[in-house]
Amino acid sequence: ALMLTACSWSAAATPPSDEVGRYIGVTYSFDYHTIWLSKGALGYGKQGAAFNTVNLDFFQTGFGAKVTHRNAAHDGYVDKQRFDYIPYYKGKAFVGEWHQIDFDVSVGYEHYYGRARHKANTTWESVFAFKFPGLSVFGAVPRYIVHYETPVSGGDANRKVAGWIHRFGFDLPIKNEVLPLKLSSEVAYYGGLGNTTHDWAYANVGLSSSFPVCPNVTFVPGIYQQISFDDAVNSNKDITYGIFSVVVRMK
Repeated sequence: ALMLTACSWSAAATPPSDEVGRYIGVTYSFDYHTIWLSKGALGYGKQGAAFNTVNLDFFQTGFGAKVTHRNAAHDGYVDKQRFDYIPYYKGKAFVGEWHQIDFDVSVGYEHYYGRARHKANTTWESVFAFKFPGLSVFGAVPRYIVHYETPVSGGDANRKVAGWIHRFGFDLPIKNEVLPLKLSSEVAYYGGLGNTTHDWAYANVGLSSSFPVCPNVTFVPGIYQQISFDDAVNSNKDITYGIFSVVVRMK
């Protein structure tokens, strides 16, 4: 039913093929996580999570904004459902050179609307993501993502939970005649985020695919395995989970 609805939406919203000029691109995505790991930590215990995102691409300039609603898939965690408001800028530097950098920079506001701001984990999160396609080895493209998160409210207690996380990984497309596949992996270092630890926190490996369901609608299934190194971040040493996404390009 979700796939049929998505195909109907995309067909109704697709711009004419002869449309010219720049426009505001609109993409909707639905993501279901069998277990949601937020930077390696359990976001909703071992429950699943549902994310709904609307992404606006401002005239193909690299600037955009997206809004995501996150909630647990079942009862409970009402106070932890939230909206994320995220303006961003994407681009490329040194295009065609061995040191080309594809970057995605954003600053987001995490809004837990079910609780007062001073009682919730309301934060600003800056994310700087980089890929280095010119440094690929056997097709594996290295990437580096750094997060800095700080509470909206001031005070010494809140300042202590501010911190960094550094994620080092790669993406390897696997070509085959049946389905496109992507092998991905990363290892993360916590730099005091959440007043937890300054240490290597977890490693993750996953295999995903992406294929069209109908024009402008893509299904993206994936399965992942996390190995946790630090109990302060996640006391569950091994966690297997899936992420299943439907992406609808509205315009």
